[in-house]
Amino acid sequence: MNSPTTKSIAVLPFENMSDRMESEYFADGITEEIINALTRVQGLKVTSRTSSFFYKGKNIPIPEIGEELKVSLILEGSIRFGGNKVRITAQLIEAKDDFHFFSETWDRELNDIFEVQDEISILIADKIRESSGHLELEEHLVKPQTENINAYEYALKARFHKNKWSFKDIQLAEEYYKKSLDLDPSLVQSIIGLGDVYSFMGMTGTMPFEEAWTKCNGLIEKTLEIDPNNHEAFYQKGHSAFFTEVNYSKALEYGNKAIQQKPNYAEAQQFMSFLYVLSGKIDKAKKHLDIALGLDPHNQETLFFKAYFDYMTGNYSAASEQLKNCIEVNPGNIPAHSVMSLCLLKMGEYDEVIHYFDAFESKYVEAEKTGAIALVHAYKKDQENISKYMDILLEKAGNPDGFTFDSYVFMMYAVNGEFDKAFEWVEKGIQNKASLLMLRFPDPIVESLKEDERYQKLHDQIYKTTAAVTSNSSKKALLDESSAKAYKEKLVSHVEENKAFLDSGLTLRSLAEQIDIHPNKLSWLINDMHEQNFNQFINNYRIAHFKKLALQPDSSQFSILGLAYESGFNSKTVFNTYFKKSTGQSPKDWIQSQQA
Repeated sequence: MNSPTTKSIAVLPFENMSDRMESEYFADGITEEIINALTRVQGLKVTSRTSSFFYKGKNIPIPEIGEELKVSLILEGSIRFGGNKVRITAQLIEAKDDFHFFSETWDRELNDIFEVQDEISILIADKIRESSGHLELEEHLVKPQTENINAYEYALKARFHKNKWSFKDIQLAEEYYKKSLDLDPSLVQSIIGLGDVYSFMGMTGTMPFEEAWTKCNGLIEKTLEIDPNNHEAFYQKGHSAFFTEVNYSKALEYGNKAIQQKPNYAEAQQFMSFLYVLSGKIDKAKKHLDIALGLDPHNQETLFFKAYFDYMTGNYSAASEQLKNCIEVNPGNIPAHSVMSLCLLKMGEYDEVIHYFDAFESKYVEAEKTGAIALVHAYKKDQENISKYMDILLEKAGNPDGFTFDSYVFMMYAVNGEFDKAFEWVEKGIQNKASLLMLRFPDPIVESLKEDERYQKLHDQIYKTTAAVTSNSSKKALLDESSAKAYKEKLVSHVEENKAFLDSGLTLRSLAEQIDIHPNKLSWLINDMHEQNFNQFINNYRIAHFKKLALQPDSSQFSILGLAYESGFNSKTVFNTYFKKSTGQSPKDWIQSQQA
């Protein structure tokens, strides 16, 4: 089991303390905005939205949540609306010990919602680096998206329904995004959100493929005109490059760009894993998959990609078990059913595959059903039914949206041993940009093709890359050696001579102001040169001061807590906890040991 990193947090859904449904949209929306804001802090691991919202309405102990999500900190809060007013409370908790070490309340006008989201996010990030170590923070983590609060409300409603990924809800999401854009045509959240809706519709057949992707691509470009570094737009461009251009290199490039803009973006991490597993780069695929699972362990989409990784690497038993879990949570998960039928084929469960899709009445599984049954007959070498189902597949493949049927034609050729026809299909697929070419070419179903010398040549052609995938994770010193030395001396001198640690409200930002240095540089200085976080650095002085006071002859007339407050602590729990960590004893035991 992996242990949580110290710089890791999960933001639980803020509780809606109001009655109206619109408040629920806002409560969820504010939670998501804070999650998104904190993901902009480089070096901070932030659990993704889906896994955070897994705990909504569930009474699970904080330590258990922390252990499941592998995070050291939990942020929880509540929101209450009254007219145009909103009250937001938030508290930061050390997950392991369920220790609430920070809380705050904000009362604001609803029109100031972006300002308060930014204020909360910056303050929480500050408290994390004070307790966990150096982080570099931007001046603002949340930027105002619109001046039209009604447009923002429609965007929140749309996202609420889009996140459900059902056919009914996706149509509601489309409707709300359009209403949002009627009020504010430049609201990026709604532009890229609507693009995501159309990509979903195109891939599930609820809108003609070409129409859906044309709309999606137009919205992606509009997003990038307004926000050239939008991570969601790069992610969608990656999908478009894969499914509409059949361009592996561009898909990889855009997936990497999305991660560069937002390393905590689980969807982009799992997309990169998907791309690498297709091209046979298993180690890289596993690395990105592990990151995605660490960020979003309860996300059914991420768990599906884990099952797909197992399927592609030949672990069919593990894949089928995970797919069963995905289908149990969402019986309408068509990709999970599709891969499950292929898993069963590879496991030799032919009778189960024949009847696998019998319970489905939806037209959206017709291609998977026909293709799976056709492959059963191919594996059984039932020539009569092979001919029958091949005719059906070829006929359906000729329709405008017959790309899924078409991909099963390729797999049938491979299983039937018709390698010339299979490779001819691949070459035509490259020329015609067959949307599922890259998905089907390395599939375990066509394993027999991989012994043919033509396979590797085509593999290299399909999965060629033209640009190196780079990482932006390198650390840099924020001060040169001489400046760092000078500021270290200034810091220590100020803290000791002016006894800055006696101020119970001292923060890293206020201390930075006192010695005239940027908070990011002070955070780096304390972490790099003192090998401590801010709280450790200041509390060490406070502990030393407490010990000095406690050993004075007249100290007995003061309570231990009184001496702690005199030393700069403002919480009994914080004082006792930190003293025990520092000395291995309780304050009372330590005093008695010194007097013995």
